[in-house]
Amino acid sequence: MSIDQNNQVSEADQLAAMFNEIGAGHLTERMDIVITSATKEEIVATMPVAGNTQVYGLLHGGASVVLAETLGSLMAALHAGSDKQVVGVDINATHHRAAKEGLVTGTCRTLHVGRTLVVSEIVVADEAGRRVCTSRITCLVKE
Repeated sequence: MSIDQNNQVSEADQLAAMFNEIGAGHLTERMDIVITSATKEEIVATMPVAGNTQVYGLLHGGASVVLAETLGSLMAALHAGSDKQVVGVDINATHHRAAKEGLVTGTCRTLHVGRTLVVSEIVVADEAGRRVCTSRITCLVKE
């Protein structure tokens, strides 16, 4: 958490804390996804490999997609505003390499923000900064 010269917590940290609170009791909590920073430009979260693996001990591809959809949906919600709902309508993922241990970090940035659609790209990287997965999600903004 970052604190400025006036002992104020940054907006990015405040949003991250709010998103973590909203995720309590849901899939994000069960997968131990933690939002570390959130702005309209970028949302970042971590997720442990342990507990999110397939039978060979590698990070499950579906876990990477859950991380990506979580970040993309939060990004769309930030852009849509509190008076609208967002739902994912399309997601894809390319898995580049395996992760066997530690944390992976997902970084979400928008590709397009429109009146009814928000499209984001999420890069999931291992602790060495190597790309594990690239995902793209399209969310519909509803009244």
